[in-house]
Amino acid sequence: MAMRRRYLWVGLIIILIITSSLVVIGLTPTHDSPSQTYNAELEYLKAIHGAGPAGDPRITFSLMAQYLNAHQLEAGIEFFESLIEKYESQLSSTQKPLYLSALGILRASYADQVPLLKRIGWVNETVDILENAREISNNGDYAVRWATGIVYAQLPKWFGKREVAFEDLTWLIENSEQAPTPGLLREVYYQLAVLHHQRDNEPEAQKYLTLSGYNSFDKEVTIITPWAVVAQKGVTFHPRRLREIIPGKVYNLSGFEFTEYNFIVSEDGTQLISIDMGTRPDSAQDAYEYLKAQVANLPPLTTVFMTHSHWDHIGGYNYFQEINPNLEIYARANYHEEWERVVHSPDNPIYMFGTDFKKEFLVDYKPDVMIRDCTEVVVGGTRFKLIPIPGGETPDGMFIFMPEQEVLFAGDFIMPMLGDPIQEEGNIPGLFEAIDVAVSLQPKHILHGHEGLTWIYPSADVLAKIKVQFEWLYEQTVKAIRSGMARAAIHHLNLIPPSLFEYPEVQFPYLLTREFFINRVYDHQTGIWRPADLEGLDHLSQQEYGALLTHYLKRSESDLKRAIKKMLQSGDYELAAKTAGWALTQYRDSRGLAQLRKRAFTKLVEKYQIINPFKLGLYSHKAEYETPQLDMAK
Repeated sequence: MAMRRRYLWVGLIIILIITSSLVVIGLTPTHDSPSQTYNAELEYLKAIHGAGPAGDPRITFSLMAQYLNAHQLEAGIEFFESLIEKYESQLSSTQKPLYLSALGILRASYADQVPLLKRIGWVNETVDILENAREISNNGDYAVRWATGIVYAQLPKWFGKREVAFEDLTWLIENSEQAPTPGLLREVYYQLAVLHHQRDNEPEAQKYLTLSGYNSFDKEVTIITPWAVVAQKGVTFHPRRLREIIPGKVYNLSGFEFTEYNFIVSEDGTQLISIDMGTRPDSAQDAYEYLKAQVANLPPLTTVFMTHSHWDHIGGYNYFQEINPNLEIYARANYHEEWERVVHSPDNPIYMFGTDFKKEFLVDYKPDVMIRDCTEVVVGGTRFKLIPIPGGETPDGMFIFMPEQEVLFAGDFIMPMLGDPIQEEGNIPGLFEAIDVAVSLQPKHILHGHEGLTWIYPSADVLAKIKVQFEWLYEQTVKAIRSGMARAAIHHLNLIPPSLFEYPEVQFPYLLTREFFINRVYDHQTGIWRPADLEGLDHLSQQEYGALLTHYLKRSESDLKRAIKKMLQSGDYELAAKTAGWALTQYRDSRGLAQLRKRAFTKLVEKYQIINPFKLGLYSHKAEYETPQLDMAK
C-alpha cells in the first residue's frame, strides 16, 4: 500500500512538472477575478460576436486578445465554446478554424488553473481542438498555424509536439506575406528563440530573440502589433516598406516614422512630386534616400502638395529645402491657423514622434502657393486636383487627387482621434462632408497620411459605410449629453449602430474610432462645468487624491500595494495606474509602488497595441517600454 502511494505521488509530481510551462503567450497564471472597471473594447467585441458569426478575422482575434489581456480566461473559453455551438451550422470553412484556434489558445493559457489530475486530459483536448482547426483549413491558414505553432512550442517535450512547432513556426516565417498583420511574427521569432535556447543553440536563440524585439526570454507581456515604439524615434506603423501603387509613377513608403511618405514621378518623367514632408528632417532624409536607392533615375524633386499642416507633416521642411531651395509648396490658404496651433502648443508630443523631434523643425515652414478653392495643377504632364475639404481633423485639410490614375491622397481627415489628442481640434459635421467628397471621387487607391489609416479605411466603399455608423453615433452621443449623462456613462452604453452588424468590413474601424468620437463630441458639446459628474468644478490634484488614501482612509504603503496588485490581477489597469500615481505622491521613494505603476502601464501597452496607437505611444512612454521595429527583410 505504501509503495502504491509512493508511485501516486511520483506520478503527481511528474504531471506537475510536465504541465507547469503551459503559460501561453506570456500570461501569468491567474484565476478569473471580476474587474471593477468597464472594459469598453471587450463589451463591444462580445456584442458583435453575439449578433452573428464575425465576418472580419480581426474582430475574432481581438476578442481573444482582450480576454487574455484582462485575465478573463475562463469567461473567454465559455464564450467561444458557446459561439461555436450556437453558430455551428453557419460558420464557414474560414470562420470555424479561427474560432477553434482562439478557443485553443485560451484553453492552453488556462491549463495551469485546471486541477492537477485533469490537466493532461485538458491539454490533449486542446490539442485536438487545434488539430481540428488545422484539418478544416487544410493546414494553409496563417492564423491557424500561428495558433498551433505558438501553443505547441510551449508544450512540454513529453507531448511530442516540438518538431511540429518547429515546422509551423518556420512555415510562418517563410509565408509571412500571408500574415493578417506582420506583428504576429514577433511571437513566432520569440518562440523559435526559446526552442533554440532549450536546445543550447545560443547563436540561433539570440538571433530570433533580437528579431522578436524582446530583451530577454522573461517577457512581461505579449506584443503582436506591427506598430513599433522606440523612445528616440517614436511610433512607426509598419516595417520599412516601399510599394509601387502605380508602377513607375506613384510610390508609397511606410515605416520610416509616424507618417507616410508618398512620391509621384510626373508623366513626362522630368519631375518628382511629394505629398507632405514628414515629421523630422532625419526621417525625411531616410525615406528620400531609400527611394533613390530603390528606384533608378529619379527626376529632381520640384513640388510638394500639403494635405494639412500638422507637425508630423511639416517637420521635414528644412530637409526638403536642402534638396531643392526652389521647391514649390502648395497648401491651403488658411494653413497658418493650424501652424500657429502646433507651434505654440504647450505640449511636445515626443511620446508619438520620439525624443529626436523638436518644435524648431516647424518654425521655418512656409508654403509658396495658397489654395482657396478647388484648383487644378499640372506638373510635368500629370494632372492633380487640389480639393479643400470642410473638416475632419484640421481646418486646413486638402485632398490631392490624380484623376487619370484614380489615386486620392487623403491626409488625416478621418484620423480616429479626430485631431491630435492633446489639441482642441476636430470638426465632425465637416468630416461627414469630407467623406462625401472622397466617395464622390470614386478613387481606385486611397493613401492616407498614416499606414494605419490606409489599413482601416482602404476604399471609398468603407468610407461610405462608416459614415452611416458615425452619423448614428453622433446623434446618440448628442442625445445622451443633452439628457445630462456624464462622459463615462455614455461610454458604458456600448453604443453600436444597428446597421453595423450588416457590414463586417467596418466593424473594426468603428471599434478603433468610437471612444475618440464620443470624447470629441462631448468636448464640443459641453462647457467647463459638467454637472452630471461634477467634472470641472474642482481642481483637486494628484497629491490631494493621495491624501485621501493615506490621511482619510488610513491606507499604508503595504495596503496600497496589495490593492494595486489586486487591480492588476483583475485587469483594471487604468485604475491601477491612477491609484499607484496617487499613492506615489505620499510614498515618493517606494520602489514597489513605482514598479506596480510601471506594470500597469505595460499591461495597457499590451491592451491597446492594435486598437489605439496614441495610447500605445503614451503608455509605452510612461512604462519606458520599447517595441522595436520589425525587420521584414530578415
